[in-house]
Amino acid sequence: MPLDTKRADLEGLRIDRSAPGGEPAPWARRYIITGIAVVAVLSAGALAYRLLARNVPEVEVVRAQAENSGDQSGVVLTASGYIVPHHKINVNSKVTGRVAWIGVEKGDKVKQGQVLVRLEDDEFRAQYEEAKGAAENARAYLEELEHGSRPEEIDQAQHNLDQARATLTDDKLTLDRDRELWSEGVVAKQVLDDATARFEADQQRVNSLEKAYRLAKIGPRAEEIARAKGALLQAEGQAAYTKSWLDATIIRAPVNGTILERTAEKGELVTSTFASQAEGGPQGEVVALADLSDIQVELDIAQDDFAKLGPKQKGIVTLDAYPDRKYDGEIHEISPEANRQKATVQVKVQILNPDDYLRPEMNATVKFLADTTKARSAVASGVLVPASAVRDHNGKKVVWIAFNGRALEREVEVVVQRSSGFTVKGLIGGENVITAVPSNLKDGDKIKLKGQP
Repeated sequence: MPLDTKRADLEGLRIDRSAPGGEPAPWARRYIITGIAVVAVLSAGALAYRLLARNVPEVEVVRAQAENSGDQSGVVLTASGYIVPHHKINVNSKVTGRVAWIGVEKGDKVKQGQVLVRLEDDEFRAQYEEAKGAAENARAYLEELEHGSRPEEIDQAQHNLDQARATLTDDKLTLDRDRELWSEGVVAKQVLDDATARFEADQQRVNSLEKAYRLAKIGPRAEEIARAKGALLQAEGQAAYTKSWLDATIIRAPVNGTILERTAEKGELVTSTFASQAEGGPQGEVVALADLSDIQVELDIAQDDFAKLGPKQKGIVTLDAYPDRKYDGEIHEISPEANRQKATVQVKVQILNPDDYLRPEMNATVKFLADTTKARSAVASGVLVPASAVRDHNGKKVVWIAFNGRALEREVEVVVQRSSGFTVKGLIGGENVITAVPSNLKDGDKIKLKGQP
């Protein structure tokens, strides 16, 4: 393309400012100038904000928790736990044996002394019969000694003695005659010796029968009677011992109650020593029962709240299963030691008006009522804040709260110190309390919450 032609084309594109309408209108010029000024101001403000925001401290906050002192509703503490029987009894067998009969099911109500289980008793009954026979034998022998000799026995002893004496007299005459004949040389020396021996033997027999006669009249010795009494006591003790084992084959209910568990069946072996967890092994217990008219709520109370409770303090018990039912309760037991790991103290509340709706291991809630015998001012109330949030400032206790992007200083009064912080007065609860306060922070300074842009 020729150079002159290009130049003509460029000249055609140039704006002719001398033509009418080439200059912008005055109102348009004002808008343009105003827009440029606004953009400049906003840019300067944004730059200034960024420069100043670098000096705004970033803080962490915790929401303050209001504590209910019970002044309005009368409830000083609410705690949850579980229904438990006051006394749960695991009924075991005193002897080892096989179950011959079991007469209860889970949930049955039983009376004290009612037969629950019978064990096979053949061996125990045989041992008792043997021991009972030995005791009867010992008793008969003692009675024989205590009664002494019968008149017939004394007469028999007298008769034997008289007969021996008569024989002795006859032998004495024979001995005298043979001695005389021997001196005359009529009989041999052997005849005299035989007569002498018979006489001496009969004399010894008479002496023995005389002693037997005297003993028959006197009766047995006191030592022999005492020994017989001891033997009788031993035999009776053995009989009583075997009888107790025989009686133990019948397992009875120790108290009135309800069967909670049945762990043995007919034909199973139960033991008083080693229980096995293996299937078919000996069982350690037969049934578990409890008196469900004597029932409690077991609670773990945090140590921070423990000071709100006292012995015999009243409460209202409700069940998660039956929230419309209410029961009167009273603190019956307070553990003498705390649980270090859980930082709790176990408390048991006795239910004063139990009914059939209560079942062990149910969830329950207890609302403890204020003790009317104490002044209400004695109950600590206020707002719970972390210990790191309370600072000393000019001899006063203060906390800093975050509100609308600024830090506000509030003077407080410490009511009580707890493991989780301080209970203070001067706040209403729900405030965002600054936990780590910068050293140069002042009342009203701007702040930024950690984690927020």
